[in-house]
Amino acid sequence: MSPGVGAGCAFRVSAENRTERVRTIRQLQLQTLATGWRPNRGGLMVAQLLEIPVVVTEQYPQGLGPTVPELGAEGLRKFPKTCFSMLVPEVEQELGALPHLHSVLLCGIEAQACIMSTALDALERGLDVHVVADACSSRSQVDRLVALSRLRQSGAFITTSEGLILQLVRDAAHPCFRQIQKVIKDPAPDSGLVSLFPGQSSGFS
Repeated sequence: MSPGVGAGCAFRVSAENRTERVRTIRQLQLQTLATGWRPNRGGLMVAQLLEIPVVVTEQYPQGLGPTVPELGAEGLRKFPKTCFSMLVPEVEQELGALPHLHSVLLCGIEAQACIMSTALDALERGLDVHVVADACSSRSQVDRLVALSRLRQSGAFITTSEGLILQLVRDAAHPCFRQIQKVIKDPAPDSGLVSLFPGQSSGFS
C-alpha cells in the first residue's frame, strides 16, 4: 500500500532494535553547502546510536566533489552515480539485504533533483517516504519550496530533524536518549524556511 492511502492507517517511522531488524534507511547526499542548510553530524550520530542503516550516494563526485567532511561520513561506503535517483542497481542491492524495510528517510541536496527523484521512486515501490525538510536544500529557495510541496502532494511525509529523531526514539527512557538529547539540544542552524511564510503557517501547500 502506498503511503497516505487507506482509512484508519497511521504511518509512523520507527527504528527497531537489532534483534527485531531495522526498518529504516537514511539517504544522505551531501556534497556542497546549499541555501538555508548546513550539514552536521547530529543526524548521522543518531542513526548510528539507533543502529539505523545509512546509505550515502554521491552525484557525479568527479565534477561536484565528494561528500562534505562536516557530515562525519568518512567511514561509510559511498555510491557514486549520475542518475538523479539514488535507487541505482548498487543501492537496490543494498536495500535488498533489508527484508523488513518499510520506510526511507531522505535528506541531502538538491530537493528538486535527487531528493525528488529518489522519493518518487521509493513511493512507487510502496515504501513510506519521510523527507527531512530542514536537512534538504537547493541552490534556489523557490526550487526547494516547490519540491517540498510536490513531495507532500505525492504522498511523502515532510518532517524536521528534531521531530524525526524524537519519533525514532519514542521514549525518554530509551537507553540512548541522554546521548541523543545532547544532539537535539545543540542550537540548530537556520533552515531558511520560516522566513518564506510571513504571517502564515509553513504547510508547504
